[in-house]
Amino acid sequence: MSNQNFTTTATPGPAFIARLAPLGYPLIRITAGLMLMPHGAQKLFGWFGGYGLQGTGQFFGETLGMQPGVLFALLAGSVEFFGGLALVLGLLTRPAALAVTFMLGVALTVHTANGFFWTSGGVEYPLLWALTAFGIFLRGGDRFSLDACMRLPI
Repeated sequence: MSNQNFTTTATPGPAFIARLAPLGYPLIRITAGLMLMPHGAQKLFGWFGGYGLQGTGQFFGETLGMQPGVLFALLAGSVEFFGGLALVLGLLTRPAALAVTFMLGVALTVHTANGFFWTSGGVEYPLLWALTAFGIFLRGGDRFSLDACMRLPI
């Protein structure tokens, strides 16, 4: 039996890439969180051209049939904004990523009728982010996270 080091999963390459490889996962986790937060801010606060809680709630209730609309808008916006912030910080990473995965699973049901491609309002975009969030759930915060700094066993 050989003494192989299994601490890295990166494919071998040039030395500078090997030195940067540990930053790959935090880059994905942090970017996913940063991409989610503005969507939550649109729903919760009306920022970035959003309609705020009342407008989004009305859309959820009347157009999507998700009643009570304001409650579902609050839940979706909170998961996107605060869950996204948790992913950025790597704090309670697994619960946040699972909440994002579930929320995007609900979004998939809304987009299924439009087919695959996002340009037609299909499932492509929410599916990509749901799978990304699920991957983050499986891995957790990893070493560059508040979970690791605080030694949280989640």
